[in-house]
Amino acid sequence: MSKKEPRTTPRVVCVAIPIIRNGGKVLMITSRKRSERWVLPKGGWERTDLSLEAAAMREALEEAGVHGKITRFVVTIPTASVTYHVYEMDVTSLEEVWLECHERTREWVDYHEAVRRLMWKPELVQCMMLCSLAPKR
Repeated sequence: MSKKEPRTTPRVVCVAIPIIRNGGKVLMITSRKRSERWVLPKGGWERTDLSLEAAAMREALEEAGVHGKITRFVVTIPTASVTYHVYEMDVTSLEEVWLECHERTREWVDYHEAVRRLMWKPELVQCMMLCSLAPKR
């Protein structure tokens, strides 16, 4: 077996912030690796994705069973190992059964609770602080 070559460029990760605007809620999911931790739907851009937005929508469907429309670019966050591209997604419907439903829990929370649950992951807190649900400064 050959060893995987080390990555020379950061991984491209697309993040969806699934939102119900009239209730001011964000849909969060548990991490597969650490089930006690909460995250936003996110994952790697794949060659079959037509755009970064399409990748964010695909990840939201796979990880959280969410259908919706990307309505706003939030931020790009470059780190040494990952470049995050973050988008707000207005949710139109939820699947009752989805690809990762046996591996994750999902829950609607308000903005402040979302930030509290993401404190372990600074990049995701930054995403929330820049989204349209954040209190005006």
